[in-house]
Amino acid sequence: MAQALDIDRWTLESEFNNMDHRTDLNGVDRLIVRRGQPFTISLYLRSGVYQPGLSSLEFIAETGPQPSEQYGTRASFGLSAHIDTSRWSAAVTSPPGDMVALSVCSAPDAPIGRYTLTLGQSGRIEFILLFNPWCPGDAVYMDNEQNLAEYVLSQDGIIFRGSYKHPIPTAWNFGQFESGILDVCLRILDMNPKCLRNPGKDCSGRRNPIYVSRVLSAMVNCNDDKGVLLGKWTDGYEGGVSPMFWRGSVEILRNWDTQACQPVRYGQCWVFAAVACTISRALGIPCRVVTNYLSAHDTNNNLVIERYINENGDLVQSREMIWNYHCWVENWMTRPDLKSDFNGWQASDPTPQEKSEGVYCCGPIPVKAIKEGELLSKYDAPFVFAEVNADVITTMRKKDGSTSKVTTTTVVGQKISTKRVGSDAREDITHLYKYPEGSDEEREAFKKANHQNKLLQQQQQNQGLHLTIKVTSDMRQGCDFDVFAVVTNNTESDKKCRLYFGSCAMSYSGFLGENCGFKDLLNVELSPGAERRVPLRLNYSKYGGVLTEDNLIRLAALLLDYSTGEHILAVRNIVLENPEIKVRIIGEPKENRKLAAEITLQNPLPEPLEGCCFSIEGANLTGGRVISERVGSSVGPGDDAKVKIYFTPTHSGLRKLVVDFDSNKLCHVKGYRNVIIGK
Repeated sequence: MAQALDIDRWTLESEFNNMDHRTDLNGVDRLIVRRGQPFTISLYLRSGVYQPGLSSLEFIAETGPQPSEQYGTRASFGLSAHIDTSRWSAAVTSPPGDMVALSVCSAPDAPIGRYTLTLGQSGRIEFILLFNPWCPGDAVYMDNEQNLAEYVLSQDGIIFRGSYKHPIPTAWNFGQFESGILDVCLRILDMNPKCLRNPGKDCSGRRNPIYVSRVLSAMVNCNDDKGVLLGKWTDGYEGGVSPMFWRGSVEILRNWDTQACQPVRYGQCWVFAAVACTISRALGIPCRVVTNYLSAHDTNNNLVIERYINENGDLVQSREMIWNYHCWVENWMTRPDLKSDFNGWQASDPTPQEKSEGVYCCGPIPVKAIKEGELLSKYDAPFVFAEVNADVITTMRKKDGSTSKVTTTTVVGQKISTKRVGSDAREDITHLYKYPEGSDEEREAFKKANHQNKLLQQQQQNQGLHLTIKVTSDMRQGCDFDVFAVVTNNTESDKKCRLYFGSCAMSYSGFLGENCGFKDLLNVELSPGAERRVPLRLNYSKYGGVLTEDNLIRLAALLLDYSTGEHILAVRNIVLENPEIKVRIIGEPKENRKLAAEITLQNPLPEPLEGCCFSIEGANLTGGRVISERVGSSVGPGDDAKVKIYFTPTHSGLRKLVVDFDSNKLCHVKGYRNVIIGK
C-alpha cells in the first residue's frame, strides 16, 4: 500500500522558477508561473524517504472564492511517473532520499489568477498562474521569440499620434513588471461586475483569453463599473489631470489601486489603449497598441458617416465623427469559437464609445474578419469595420434650410500603425485590416458587409474642378507660416468660382475650437487647364491662444462652381511640431549605479515660458516613480530650459527614459532617450 509522504517543510525555488517562466522581472520573492509549464518545489521530509512506486502524495489546486471541479477552478491529482503538460500533474525528479524535488505542471487551459496548492495533509502553498504564450497548448501561444520579447516582455514602447500625413511617435512606459502592478491587474479582474455577481463563473472564464480581454476592454474605462480611467474630451480637466500628463501606465494603475478603485481622471484613447496593453502583457497575453488615422465613429451601424457643414465649410458638430486618430489594442490568441483562419491578432478597444451587450466595451474581433467584411463574427465587427472602412457623405445645410450634397475626398482608415518589433520605427499594418482602396477584393468585402462605397462614384463624377490643400514642411509651434488651397480647372471651359478657406483649432477626436484665420474670395477665375494657389497665413498671434494640447488645426477649403452650383470640399488636419527635447546621459550606464540625465528644450515661442518643469520615468530606471525637476526662472524666447535629473537603473538591457516638459504656454511636450544599461 502506498505510503503518504510526511512533509516537514518546503521551498518554492521562486528565483529559479520565475526565471524559467520569464516572470522574474516581477521579483523573485514569491512564486509566479505560467500555465502548461512545469515548476519545481523542494520538499524536506520529516520521516522516511521517497520511494518510487511506494510513496504517494495527493494535490488539490484551487483558485477563486468558490473552487469547483465543474467550473475548472479546482483540480485534484496525485503523483505520476512523468509530468503530463496537457493537464494538472506532478512527478518526482530526484533520486530516493529525504529531500524530494517535485515537479508540478498546471493545465494549459487552467484559469489564470491566484492559486493555493494543497500538498497532502500537511502543506499549502500559494502562487500566481499566468497565460503562457511560450506553451503550444495555450490559446495565446506565439511561435516567435522576437515577437514574444516585444509583445509580452517589453516594458516600454511607442504609440503613434499626430496626423496621418505626419505620424508622431510618443514613448510610453507600460511598466507591467513594476512592483505591485501584477496585483493591481488581478484586482481589476476581481472588481469586474461579472465577478461581483458570480465569482465562481467569472474565475472559470479566466481560462479563456477571449473572455479576459473582453473584461479588460470594459474595466479599463469606468463607464459601467469600478473601472480604471474616466474619459474626458471636452472642456477643462478640473478634478484631475489632462490625458496628455501621463507618460506611462504605472502611476495610473497605482492611483486606481490606492484610491479604493475610484476612476483615475482623465484618459483619452491612447491612454485607455496603453493601460489595456500593460494589463494584457502583465497577465501573459501578447498585446500591442495600434493607431488608426482618420478613424470613423459610426453611431448607428449603417457603416456611413453622415457629416454636415455650413456655407463656410465649417463642420456642424454631431455624434458621428471622424477622429484625427484613434488608438486601440490587439491581443494575440486562437478563436475556437470562429473559423480557424481567424486566429491571431484580435482588435479590442477599451475607449468607451458605443455599448456592446449593454456595456461600454468593444472586441475582441479578429483583424482578419474586419478585412474580409465578416460582420457576423464576435465581437462588435460592424463598429470596428466602420472605424477603418466607413463611407463619408457630406451634406451642406444652407441658411434658407435647404441642403445639397458636397463632393469630398475623405477616406477613413489611413496608415494603421504600430511599433515595429525590436525597433522604434513605425510599422504600417493597414493591409491587415483592409484590401487596397478601390481594389476588387475591397469591393467584395464591402458587398459582403452589405454596403456600397459611394466615395469612388463621387470622385469619378467630379473630374472637372479639383481642390486640394497643400502645406509647407516647416509648421512649428510658435512660428507664422502659410498653407495653400490649390484649385485646378480640368474642364474645357472658363470657370468662375467662390473659394472659402478657413482654419480652426481642433481636438484629435474631432471637436472644433476657435477660428485661426480665414479668407473668402468671391471671384476665383480659371481658364481651361489653369491652376490657382491661394495662400492663407497662420499667425502665432492668432492660433497660439486657441490651440488645444493636441496641437491640431483643421483646414477646410470650400469651392462653389457658379456655373453648375456644385460644392467641393477639401479638409486637412495639420499638427504643429513641438520643439525637440534633448537628453544627454552623464555617467556610465550600469545596474544600481546613479546616473544623471541632462535635459534641454529651446523655447520656440515669441514670448517667455513660466513654470517650466521636466519629468522622467522609465521601466527599471526610476524605481517605478516619476521624478520631476523645475526650472528655476522664466525661459525667454529662443532660450534653453535645462535641468539635471538623477536616477538609478535596477536592471540591465535596453531601456527607455520617457521625458515630459510642461509650462504655462507650452504643454506636455514629449521626448525619450533609449539607454543601454550594462550589468
